[in-house]
Amino acid sequence: MTARTLTTLLGNSQRLDGGAMFGNAPRALWQRWLPPDEEHRIALGCRALLVREPGRNILIETGIGAFFSPELKQRFGVQESHHVLLDSLAGAGLSDADIDIVLLTHLHFDHAGGLLAAWQPDTPARLLFPNARYITGRRQWQRACAPHPRDRASYIPELLALLEASGRLALVADGDCPLGAGWHFHWSDGHTPGQLLPQIDMPGGPVVFGGDLVPGAAWVHAPITMGYDRFPEAVIDEKTALLEALLPQQGRLVFTHDPEIACGRIARDTRGRYHLADTTTALEQLAH
Repeated sequence: MTARTLTTLLGNSQRLDGGAMFGNAPRALWQRWLPPDEEHRIALGCRALLVREPGRNILIETGIGAFFSPELKQRFGVQESHHVLLDSLAGAGLSDADIDIVLLTHLHFDHAGGLLAAWQPDTPARLLFPNARYITGRRQWQRACAPHPRDRASYIPELLALLEASGRLALVADGDCPLGAGWHFHWSDGHTPGQLLPQIDMPGGPVVFGGDLVPGAAWVHAPITMGYDRFPEAVIDEKTALLEALLPQQGRLVFTHDPEIACGRIARDTRGRYHLADTTTALEQLAH
C-alpha cells in the first residue's frame, strides 16, 4: 500500500503588476521570465498541494479562490469567477468535505481566500472544508489579527472570524510540527511573520512547499524578492538557507504562484547560482 502521494492542484489564477512581484529587479530582466500584458501585469497561478496519506487528506493552501466581489476581483486581477480549486479537487476524486487538514503557510488572501465559498450577492462569507482542521503559524495568526498598515489589505477579516468560530483552528508555535513522521516545517519571517513552509519526505529527496518565500521558478535566483516582502534582505537570507539545505538532499520545491512550473529540483551552476533541474508542470500522484 502506498503510504503517501503528492498531487498539485490548480486554483484561481491572477494577473498582478510585474514590478510589484519582482521588487527592485529591473523590468528589462523580469519581463524575460514572465512577459507582462498591456497593463504591465504578469500571469500568476495559485497552486495547492494535496497530500494523501492513510486515513487523512491534507491540503496545503487554498489559493485566492473566488470570494471577491466583481469589483475587487477586477482590482486584484482574478481571472475566473468560479472556485477553480473545487473543480481540481473533484478531478482528484475529492470534495472539500473530504479534506482532513488544511495547512496554510500564511493568511494572505491569495493563499487562504480559497477557504471561502464563491461570492454571491447579498450573501455572507461562508467557510468551506467543513471537516478539516485549519493549521497555521501562531505568529502569523497574531499578525493577521493585528496587521501592520503595510499589509492590512492582505487579510480577510471575515475569514479570520469564521476560522476562530469554527473551533477547528490549530495554531503552531515555531519549531513545532504536529503532522507526524515524514513532515517538517521551515519558518520564515521575511515575507510575513511566522510563515511556515512544510517539508514532506519523499523518495529521491524532500519536497518543500515554497509559499511566498520562493513563489515561483524565477524567484529561485536568491537576490530576487517581491515588493510585497516585509524584509527583502531577510527573504534572501532565509531563501539561501533553505536552498542550501535542499541542495545536498536532492530536494524539490513546489511553487504556488508560478503560472507554468509546478515543481523543480534545486541545482547550482558553476558560478554558485541556484537554478532548477527536472522541472514539471504538475505533480500527479507522486508516491512514497
